[in-house]
Amino acid sequence: MPVSLSTALRVVGTSLFALAVLGGILAAYVTGYQFIHTEKHYLSFGLYGAILGLHLFIQSLFAFLEHRRMRGEGRPVRLGRTVALCIAAYQEDPDYLKKCLHSVKRIAFPDLKVVMVVDGNGPDDTYMLDIFHDVMGSERSGSYVWRSNFHARGEGETEAGLREGLARVQALVRSTTYSCILQKWGGKREVMYTAFRALGDSVDYIQVCDSDTVLDPACTAEMLRILEADPRVGGVGGDVQILNKYDSWISFLSSVRYWMAFNVERACQSYFGCVQCISGPLGMYRNALLQQFLEDWYHQTFLGSKCSFGDDRHLTNRVLSLGYQTKYTARSKCLTETPTRYLRWLNQQTRWSKSYFREWLYNALWFHKHHLWMTYESVVTGFFPFFLIATVIQLFYRGRIWNILLFLLTVQLVGIIKATYACFLRGNAEMIFMSLYALLYMSSLLPAKMFAIATINKSGWGTSGRRTIVVNFVGLLPVSVWVAVLLGGLAYTAYSQDLFSETEVAFLVSGAILYACYWVALLTLYLAIVARRCGKRQEQCGLAFAEV
Repeated sequence: MPVSLSTALRVVGTSLFALAVLGGILAAYVTGYQFIHTEKHYLSFGLYGAILGLHLFIQSLFAFLEHRRMRGEGRPVRLGRTVALCIAAYQEDPDYLKKCLHSVKRIAFPDLKVVMVVDGNGPDDTYMLDIFHDVMGSERSGSYVWRSNFHARGEGETEAGLREGLARVQALVRSTTYSCILQKWGGKREVMYTAFRALGDSVDYIQVCDSDTVLDPACTAEMLRILEADPRVGGVGGDVQILNKYDSWISFLSSVRYWMAFNVERACQSYFGCVQCISGPLGMYRNALLQQFLEDWYHQTFLGSKCSFGDDRHLTNRVLSLGYQTKYTARSKCLTETPTRYLRWLNQQTRWSKSYFREWLYNALWFHKHHLWMTYESVVTGFFPFFLIATVIQLFYRGRIWNILLFLLTVQLVGIIKATYACFLRGNAEMIFMSLYALLYMSSLLPAKMFAIATINKSGWGTSGRRTIVVNFVGLLPVSVWVAVLLGGLAYTAYSQDLFSETEVAFLVSGAILYACYWVALLTLYLAIVARRCGKRQEQCGLAFAEV
């Protein structure tokens, strides 16, 4: 069969499959078909709930199978391969940067080349260069303060000076084991481009890392093991955990959410070779592939505007677009900083949501090149927030008080089931607090996703540098609107509802007691297990590589 015909058939087939999945979910949602229910439908179980439950079960099953396969991986690494570690830095907290560089020096991989590029070359940025020299030493390291970058001239820079700067950057990166470049501000993608472009084809693999990340000594070898084992794999990501886990309640909840995202969701994707985002703190790519799409990746546009966020997700998508697989390995680990304040976390999540929805559209172009699981999961996760918002608004404005309470109970029940499975898979009782994240998702992340769609072309780093934390209150706008909508709906429902029947009163009282008991129990456990650790010396998740 001709290649063009085969490709066309796969495009048509995956498109029809995606429509069938979406149509099936939509039909189940709209019809509201129920398998079982009590009199007057106080309690029920329907087709839509069954579909979501089955999705969670299948996802958890394949994640478990992938973890079992990871545990069996132990092929020796070919030492003849060359790897460069590229670190992107921007106004980094000095302590985090020192920890990052100390961990880099402890990576157990011979002749690892390290390239750190700083987004900024002013007086306020030179402290990062000083830290680099202090930690990495001056014997095998070199640095260059560049007035320009690859795409913008610095103030007063001549054409001859620009050419000289380009040559010096490339020569420094290729000839020096440890190199640090300070360049004109241009955003994270500009920083990554400089490292990739300067390296060229001088190495076999490129590993990426953020400047707030502490790397496990075995991280490089474990990711290289995956790439060497299968030539069809173009990129691989590792297990990203939280460095400042006990700094606040938001960082702790982020830590349990991170574990679920990597060790359940991405582990499942990895089983089918279609991990949709290799995270910036810990990832590795075949350099030959990366150099193929480097210019297209950098010059990405969306709705006529140049893209300046979602760099890692688009890098992953570019690998997938070439038909190569992307994988995840929990054997490669790192710790990274996460926001400890609610507003900064909200801004981060909004930025990530922007890149998710934008890259979802790009990713859909390549469904036909990969396993049907990628199509199926993209449809389910991509449209789920919209179904959820429609459900919430309908319940709060057209339901009864009991329907609202039952919905809240169901959300927490699903959270407890997922958290219990995570406790089993990880072997850590702390994962039970994953169920608390459900409230954070419903109250904050859901409206942030809608705000992200509305402002999808607004660019920027999204979160400020960690040396100076900038408070941005814009993220509170969608949350405030969402809370007002919910409170308005609750008041409207309470006002318009008829008198409660005896049966409904019994359900309301029982449900309220059950809901209150859940929160009392979880908050008591949180205060006893987690809150007492906050503000104390970091335990760093018990990982041996954290003491740097």
